[in-house]
Amino acid sequence: MQFIRLEKEDTVVPKNLRLQENEKAVQSVATILEQVKVEGDKALVALTKQFDKATVSSFLVTKEEIETAYGTIRNEELDAIKQAIKNVTDYHEEQIKTSWMKTRKDGSLLGQKVTPLEAVGLYVPGGKAAYPSSVIMNAVPALVAGVERIAIASPPDPFGHLPAGVLVAANELGIQSIYKVGGAQAIAAFAFGTESIAKVDKITGPGNQYVALAKRAVFGEVDIDMIAGPSEICVLADEGANPSYIAADLLSQAEHDELASAILVTTSNSLAEAVRDEVINQLNELPNSEIARQAISDYGQVFICSSANQAIDVVNELACEHVEIMTEDPLEMVGKIKHAGAIFIGPYSAEVVGDYMAGPSHVLPTNGTARFSSPLSVDDFIKKTSVISYSKAAFQGDAQAIMTLARMEGLEAHARAIEVRLKEGTK
Repeated sequence: MQFIRLEKEDTVVPKNLRLQENEKAVQSVATILEQVKVEGDKALVALTKQFDKATVSSFLVTKEEIETAYGTIRNEELDAIKQAIKNVTDYHEEQIKTSWMKTRKDGSLLGQKVTPLEAVGLYVPGGKAAYPSSVIMNAVPALVAGVERIAIASPPDPFGHLPAGVLVAANELGIQSIYKVGGAQAIAAFAFGTESIAKVDKITGPGNQYVALAKRAVFGEVDIDMIAGPSEICVLADEGANPSYIAADLLSQAEHDELASAILVTTSNSLAEAVRDEVINQLNELPNSEIARQAISDYGQVFICSSANQAIDVVNELACEHVEIMTEDPLEMVGKIKHAGAIFIGPYSAEVVGDYMAGPSHVLPTNGTARFSSPLSVDDFIKKTSVISYSKAAFQGDAQAIMTLARMEGLEAHARAIEVRLKEGTK
């Protein structure tokens, strides 16, 4: 891990990882998108064989595959999926928006009509691991919002199968359109539609660099949630924090990806040293530690600050996906943190509880975009329409000001659309 000591006069904080654009990957994604747009399912078959080493002729998961999935998971796994669904649903039901109308004294009526999106495509990553949690965290906000048609796409294994946990989670949520296709080609299928996969209005969910670049490229054809980069965690801690907890939480994110950022911000030299030692010890005991070890080596950082205020400044400058607060009075710190995807307060609020069970979606802004972006929520699956109904009295009261503004902008036809009504009103 890299130690970065900040002096009192330091104002510039070295950035954590930012997703770097790879021109070769951009061109590859553009080719894939065009291929699927033109060739449809034929392209999906070829690309799935090329990238996933799987021969898939029918992409829709069958009822038999779902039944088989239920036969391969343990009872405690099914119970955990059901509990997560309940917790995440309870949380997101608090976010429900309703339409509203307001009548003013002059008789005009103004309001907002809230409408769920009709169709969304949820991308669930695969390959190195199975992610039933991604199904839950993407699907539940959409279901609570009232989306009519929800489809899932996820890359198959070389035998053309999806993980049992993914299928069970989707089935428990009532999602029937589950497709065995991944990567940029899955994004293209959702964006343009193919013979077997219908076009959607919005695509959500995390993925690798190719998925992220594909989502960015199809934005405008469809909506997207965000461009997700490598996972990030920042722990703000003082000398009283438990170094073994911190080390474990840093490694929990480091094991996601060799590019993941694991950062400690503290004012305590002794804690920094203890956490570094704990990270080394825990890495040596961690099965399949290669990914985490590489991430810690390349993107593990410890900022040692000269004051608590400087530590807060560092956290806000980094604007990480996950921020844990392990200080003597963590609630005092919460209001000072301006930029974070999610904040975890206290020693028992491990980031992992947010990944699986707490309730908020774990689809969060990364790469510093927490400065202006929010977690995935019910709001991502609705659209809002303004409603305007002017009474004659309201129209006459505002007419002159409207014409004045229109003529200030040189838009005479705008002004005359008001003027013609004023003339008619005097007859």
